[in-house]
Amino acid sequence: MANATTHIADAGIRAGIAHFFQAIGAGMTAYMERRSRADQIAKLNALSDAQLAKLGISRDGIPAYVFRDMFYV
Repeated sequence: MANATTHIADAGIRAGIAHFFQAIGAGMTAYMERRSRADQIAKLNALSDAQLAKLGISRDGIPAYVFRDMFYV
């Protein structure tokens, strides 16, 4: 009597589940990064123009300053 077992379908299901949880993790990471930057923007917006000038930032330049690590200009 021969007995053969394959787990090809099982591996596909596991890969699909792993991909699902990786996508959730990536989404949560992106959300947390955006959230922390929104807080930075709010803090800088609360400063006076004189305080921003001491930091070398204009009010219009706050988003560029906060996201400066993401843009290569």
